[in-house]
Amino acid sequence: MTVRRDKPPSLGNRQNMRPRSPSEALEPGRAPSRPRGGKVRGEPTRVSGFVRVLSGLFTLSLFGMGALAATGALLYHLYEKTGPLEVSRTVAIPKGEGRIEIAERLEREGVISNRWAFVASHLMQTWIGRDRKNLELKAGEYEIKKNASIREVVEIIAQGKSVLYKVSLPEGLTSQQIVERLKAEPNLTGDITEVPAEGTLLPDTYRFSKGMARQEIIDRMKAEQQRLIANLWESRQEGLPIDSVEKAVTLASIVEKETGRADERQRVAAVFVNRLRKPMRLQSDPTIIYGIVGGQGSLGRPITRADIEQKTAYNTYTINGLPPGPICNPGRPALEATLNPAKSTDLYFVADGTGGHKFSASLDEHNDAVANWRKVERDMRAKEAAADKAEAAATAAKPGEVPPGGVPSPPAEDDAPAAAEATATPSAQAATASNVPLPVRKPKR
Repeated sequence: MTVRRDKPPSLGNRQNMRPRSPSEALEPGRAPSRPRGGKVRGEPTRVSGFVRVLSGLFTLSLFGMGALAATGALLYHLYEKTGPLEVSRTVAIPKGEGRIEIAERLEREGVISNRWAFVASHLMQTWIGRDRKNLELKAGEYEIKKNASIREVVEIIAQGKSVLYKVSLPEGLTSQQIVERLKAEPNLTGDITEVPAEGTLLPDTYRFSKGMARQEIIDRMKAEQQRLIANLWESRQEGLPIDSVEKAVTLASIVEKETGRADERQRVAAVFVNRLRKPMRLQSDPTIIYGIVGGQGSLGRPITRADIEQKTAYNTYTINGLPPGPICNPGRPALEATLNPAKSTDLYFVADGTGGHKFSASLDEHNDAVANWRKVERDMRAKEAAADKAEAAATAAKPGEVPPGGVPSPPAEDDAPAAAEATATPSAQAATASNVPLPVRKPKR
C-alpha cells in the first residue's frame, strides 16, 4: 500500500498566497456572498415625496410671513408717518365717494402723500379692527391739522368729525320766513318740500355739517318743538284757560310778538290769560298784521284804524278768544311764560316810552298810561321834525354861512364830506336826545 503525498504548493503559489503587508493580510480577498433567503428593500419614494412637499410649503410660509411682516412694518410706518400738510386746512368729502376716490382726493389736495398707503391702511384697520362700523369713511367737511398722519386723517373722516356751521333762526319768525332763511344758507343743500304749519318749529341756533339737507333742519326743528312743548305741558300752571297744546302754542305766539323783554313775558302772558278768563277780547296788534299779510310777517307800514276794524280770522279786535292758529313760531321763553304766567290782575298794557310797557288792572289806570304814551309820541315827533328841519337847513346852507340853529358850513373844498356828515348826524342826535325808541305799533287799547 502506497501512501499518497499531496504535492506541496509551488514556489509561485506560495508567493501569491503570501500577504504583501500585515494590513493587507487582514482584508478579505473578496466580498462576502449575499446571504440566502434575504429580501432587498426598495426606496420609500412616497414618504420622501411628502416630506419634500411639506418642507417646501413650510419654507414658502416662512417666506410669506416674512414678506407680510415687512409689508406690515412698512404700512405701519406710512400709517404713522408725519403728513405732508404744511398748514391746517379744510377738506370736503362729497357724498357717494368710495375709499379709493377719497384717497385720490386726499392725495390730490396734498393731505396725504400716497393714496395706496391710505387704502391699504384703512383696509387693514377694517379687517383687524374690533369696531368696523366706526371705521366707515363719512362724507362731510373736515379740518385736517398740520402734518396730520394717515392714521389721524382716517380717524377724523371715519368718526365724522366734520366742521360744523350754524344757522340762527330767531324767535317770532313765521314758518315762511324760516324757510326763506334756510334757502338763503349756502352751506345747506336740497329743497324744502312745503312750508311747515305755523308754530310747529322751534326757533334756535342749529349746527350742521356742510351739505346737510335743508329739509333735515326743518325736521329737527319740528322734533325739538314737539319734545319741548310736551315737557312744558306736563309742568304747566293749574287752572289755565287753555285746554290743548295747540292753543298754548297759539297764545305763546301772541306773547312772543308783543314783547321781546325777558322781564315782561310772564306779565304779558298774564294779561292775556286774565282776559281769556273774563272773557274779554285779546286786542293784540300783531294778530291784525298776521290776518292781513299772513306768513310774510311784516305789514311794511303803521297800523291804521281801517286795519283795526278789518275782519279777519286772526284779528283779535274783531273775534272772541284765540285766533285759529299761531301767528309765528314762539321760542322757549315765550312758551314757558305762557304755561306759567305771572300771578297778577292786570288786564291792560301800553308802551311807556322806555322800550317797555305800563301794566294796569283797571281801565282808568290804563287810560292814564295811554295819555302819557300819547304825550311821549308827540314829543318824539316834534324832536324828529326839528331834527329834519335842521338837517334840511344844514344841507341847503352855502359854504361859510350859519344855518339857523346850526354851525358854520366848512369851506367849499370840504363841502361834500360835511354834507354827508350833516345828513347822518341829526337823526342820531334826535334819538339820543329823546332817549326813547321809535313807536313800533299803536298803544294797547
